[in-house]
Amino acid sequence: MKVLLRSDIDGVGKRGDIVDVAGGFARNHLFPAGKALAASPGIEAQASAMRRSRDLRDARDRESAETVARALVGTTITIAARASAAGKLFGSVSAADIVREVEAATGAVIDRHRLQLDEPIKTVGDHAVRVELHPDVIFEISLAVVAAD
Repeated sequence: MKVLLRSDIDGVGKRGDIVDVAGGFARNHLFPAGKALAASPGIEAQASAMRRSRDLRDARDRESAETVARALVGTTITIAARASAAGKLFGSVSAADIVREVEAATGAVIDRHRLQLDEPIKTVGDHAVRVELHPDVIFEISLAVVAAD
């Protein structure tokens, strides 16, 4: 069954795409949730308007992500945390801590879910944290974790 997607759906398509899905999936999930419309011959104009809107929003989001990336690349964010004499932290540095320090140091606002920490930061020293603000804008933030007095 051909449907016009009204929102992005993982594994199916993006807003404004006309895709072919199973009839049951469309009737039981997409239509009741308002995520799709049945594709008809006259719906192509609406689909192209949705795609244009999506492309404009994507370009605007990418531009703002690049602006934030330019501000953060090359700067080192210092985070003070309680630590033992051996350099082990009492606890860890979380994504929320990193976001708070980035905003205080540079004024750039980042969603904590955009930070990709492979494992919690539990030691004093220099660390690199990967940030994905947009699928095309991926960079690393340099962190210097120091022992608080």
